[in-house]
Amino acid sequence: MELAKAYDPKTVERPLYEWWEKSGYFKPENQIYLDPNEPPFIITIPPPNVTGTLHMGHALTSAIEDLMTRYHRMKGARTLWVPGTDHAGIATQAVVERELAKKGRNRREMTREEFLQEAWAWKEYSHRIINTQQRALGISVDWDREAFTMDEARSLAVRTAFKRLYDRGLIYRAYRMINWDPVQQTSVSDLEVETSEEGEPGFLYYVRYPVQTNRWEAPQHPWGSGRWAEGATEWITVATTRPETILGDTAVMVNPEDDRYTRLVACHAVLPALGRVIPIISDPVVDMNFGTGAVKVTPAHDFTDYEVGKRHHLPIIEVMDEQARMNDNAGPYAGLDRYECRKQLVADLEREGLLVKTEPYLVRLGRGQRSGAVVEPRLSLQWFCDMKRMAQMAADAVRDGRIRIIPERFEKTWFQWLDNIQDWCLSRQLWWGHQIPVWYVTNADALRAANPALGAADLPTQYCELSEEDAYRAARRDWGEAVRLEQDPDVLDTWFSSGLWPFSTLGWPQDTPDMRAYYPTTMLETGYDILFFWVARMVMLGLELTGEVPFTHVYLHGLIRTADGKKMSKSQPDKIIDPLELIDTYGTDAVRFFLVTAGSPGGDIKMDAKRVDGRWRSERIEGARNFANKLWNATRFVLGKIGENGALAQPDSLTLPDRWILARLAQTIQDVRRLMDHFEYGEAGRLLYDFIWSDYCDWYLECSKVQLNAPVLVRVLESALRLLHPFMPYVTEALWQKVKEAACKALPLESFRYLALMLAPYPQPREFDQPDPDAVRAMSYIQEAISAIRSTRADYAVPPGKRVQALFSVGENSSLFESMRGYLSALAQADATIAPQIEPPSRAVSLVIGAGTVFLPLGDLVDLEAERRRLSEELAATEAQIAKVEALLASDFSSRAPAHIVEKERARLHDLQARRLGLQERLRALS
Repeated sequence: MELAKAYDPKTVERPLYEWWEKSGYFKPENQIYLDPNEPPFIITIPPPNVTGTLHMGHALTSAIEDLMTRYHRMKGARTLWVPGTDHAGIATQAVVERELAKKGRNRREMTREEFLQEAWAWKEYSHRIINTQQRALGISVDWDREAFTMDEARSLAVRTAFKRLYDRGLIYRAYRMINWDPVQQTSVSDLEVETSEEGEPGFLYYVRYPVQTNRWEAPQHPWGSGRWAEGATEWITVATTRPETILGDTAVMVNPEDDRYTRLVACHAVLPALGRVIPIISDPVVDMNFGTGAVKVTPAHDFTDYEVGKRHHLPIIEVMDEQARMNDNAGPYAGLDRYECRKQLVADLEREGLLVKTEPYLVRLGRGQRSGAVVEPRLSLQWFCDMKRMAQMAADAVRDGRIRIIPERFEKTWFQWLDNIQDWCLSRQLWWGHQIPVWYVTNADALRAANPALGAADLPTQYCELSEEDAYRAARRDWGEAVRLEQDPDVLDTWFSSGLWPFSTLGWPQDTPDMRAYYPTTMLETGYDILFFWVARMVMLGLELTGEVPFTHVYLHGLIRTADGKKMSKSQPDKIIDPLELIDTYGTDAVRFFLVTAGSPGGDIKMDAKRVDGRWRSERIEGARNFANKLWNATRFVLGKIGENGALAQPDSLTLPDRWILARLAQTIQDVRRLMDHFEYGEAGRLLYDFIWSDYCDWYLECSKVQLNAPVLVRVLESALRLLHPFMPYVTEALWQKVKEAACKALPLESFRYLALMLAPYPQPREFDQPDPDAVRAMSYIQEAISAIRSTRADYAVPPGKRVQALFSVGENSSLFESMRGYLSALAQADATIAPQIEPPSRAVSLVIGAGTVFLPLGDLVDLEAERRRLSEELAATEAQIAKVEALLASDFSSRAPAHIVEKERARLHDLQARRLGLQERLRALS
């Protein structure tokens, strides 16, 4: 029955996981314990992108979702957790292109088929790594049901969804304003655009435009001559951070309430460089406090200006191409990169006397998440999905309670976003992804010329079908056998296939057994940062395509942040923490326990990790590892108390510590189940930590050394292991197997019938006697007395082996303390005198406790003179430290140093002052 002296996760984790998986314990069909009163628990994993490896956010997701899954499985719910990965169109294509560049290759010099072959090879490589990492994290998913967003079944689901939405008139093709990445040369979603919260250093350029008057209508000198605006008498000055877009201006705009410009509204200005005459218009969208209160309007290169242009029927003039180079509409600047154009145009404006001033300005630039390039608003022909009706259905599903969002505070932002939803740009100019299932007739003109009857008919020139074969079948019915088709080259936004995930993973659109048994699912767990980009789209598409909500609960966890609260970003790789490195150092259970208990629903987690000798180290994760070691050592102690052949020694009746630990266990079970059922996983974990570390290990195990009750010792440990299993699955399974092996004959617990801890029932309060408040209260008196004596011994540096005199003046509790004399002697290293009333001796420390007062004669504790000298020296050193910190805080350090550093010094001062007060009180007691 012997365990190794120390817990080594590396010898436990992989063999256990392989055993679980090989035995089929992750499959709902193989569950043994089922409670008919528990509804099924179905959850699909947020599919990680096949872009490389997992990060701490994935580790957090895995820890929380595995906790949920193991908990519900042990509660007796039919439990299914579906795994899978996401093709992550733009992200994966960027990675593959980067890998190709290392070999001197370029996608634009390859065929689509050649590139896709490389992308699929990368997918297989990344998928293997991700699966290995997920297994290392201990996730209990049904691997036989693993899905990939571009596998055959999911591809059918994507094409089916697109066609049904297309046939319902919800998907359409149009020229619209979108985010454009000029490096990757594709439209990108808002999620794929990163914007600095503080803004990036830039400039605000004030440029004056000449206004047409009776005396001056147009330039008489060429641009660049220095005399272009010669003769102009009236001006209107605008402020802009993007002067290169001046070349696309089609109006100047002011607020109708701005009296400064009332007389100029309906007049015309002349555009610098190009000489184009543009109107001066008014619109309430203008912020009168920005710049001069007058702004330029560039409908082709700004989202707000595009809407203004539609309202005022302004021309839309593009001046940049797909690579953000100036096109022919830019006149003398055609062919220049946008930033080179900016530089030259600003110099020319200054030469012509049109640059009024330039001010430093923090610009909120959006950058492509993968390329890092500044994204340009751009008009483009794209596929869109009308979201208004689906958004209303998604909002109603939360309002009427069919979907519950945890924490509830995110419901407000849910409604705000859905109430202001815009149509979804579905298409991406990429090769890796689901190619849009629309085929265009490429020889329509030739067919009409050959057959006049076709020319008279209003025939479709595009076909949305599930396959090329279906598209040809439909087109030939209209155009004849000679028709030629070409598929739309664009692919769908990654979030479209991800939006089908809860039901496509169960076999939709087919009527599969999994769809019938497990849909709608129970839980969608993910980070709050993709509530709209993913969660809302799943709800909208689920309601539209299946008629039901895709899940009934949405649990949102927070973000993993750096120690100073900043978001971890791929742009700062030195701050990205590899969870497998932490697992290698501390073990999976320690990393998982930290992640689950460090935050609350929707709350961010600050990682205290820092580099030490080239490896990540974390005091908090080390604390979780110490917890696993504490449990390991406690189990070694218990196993050592089990005799040969499983004999369990026990007294004739339960002692007070026995009654107390059983009562505490029953209360802990009740509290943990309540917290888990209310999604307070962190609080449940912290409560278990306190029960196991403090109640069981620090108190009950120590009491067992005085009088042993092995059945209680084993029973409480076995229940604690079951309680903790969802949080720390490896160490609990390993220890539970040992405890079962050692004690199952003498103590035939119901849970010992199960082959694995992960299959055993989660503890319930009814397994134990009713709460015993008398035992809890009585034991609290004893604990308080022992703790007070221990604390005083520590304060006076009494050697561990030295016994002290303790006088217990405890009134009506005398009989209780008398019955616990042996425990007081062993746990407090004290020789007790117990009576209802005791006269306080001179020179004694008085410890007031709930049951009365404990007196500790000082002469028994220390050499009084030596202790006075020691305390005086310690007080002097403390005074010196206080003076040093006070001087530091009084200097300009408080204004120069980061706020968290200053706060740390203030906290240190507070601790030193408290220490000084304690030392002064102890010196007074010795006088």
